[in-house]
Amino acid sequence: MSNAYQRPAFRHLSEATTQDMAEIFDHYHGLRNGIADHVLMMLKLLSGERLGFPVDRLEHSMQSAAFALRDGADEETVVCALLHDIGDNIAPDNHGAFAAEILRPWVSADNYWIVRNHNDFVGRHYFAKIGRDPDLRERHREHPAFEKACRFCDDWDAAAFDPNFDTPPLEFFEPMVRRVFSGEPWAHAEKGVAGH
Repeated sequence: MSNAYQRPAFRHLSEATTQDMAEIFDHYHGLRNGIADHVLMMLKLLSGERLGFPVDRLEHSMQSAAFALRDGADEETVVCALLHDIGDNIAPDNHGAFAAEILRPWVSADNYWIVRNHNDFVGRHYFAKIGRDPDLRERHREHPAFEKACRFCDDWDAAAFDPNFDTPPLEFFEPMVRRVFSGEPWAHAEKGVAGH
């Protein structure tokens, strides 16, 4: 018996057999097992280019995570701080939503919402300088994670541009990333998805 790939016979998804779908989902489970590797690779792509900032975006991300860790944040939140700007290269105008959707199956509703909306919050520190409303975060005032988002953005994100900061290397954070992405996806689903 050969282990050679045999192309399924369906041409429309509705024609797929139960066996076809079982094999397809086996492949998806394999992809899921490699998510941490892909996320770390995407994070490394933030290295090098500073885009006018005092540090590159990888350094900024690691500093944000280091501040979160220093302040006693749980591991999931530290990983969210590390990955909050991971979408910069692909989705510069909606990078928070991009990063949040990658994280969504693996993190709490609050952390998903914070990453998704972090630009509205960190804008307090620079929006006025580019002609935008620095109080944009106020539209989220009634959200239960509002204060957590303020801390995330004011104490960790906005503060993470110090070229002299003793930033831990990416290898320090890698086991945390692997643990977050090794959990059961949608484990937080029973808590609901944060509102937009």
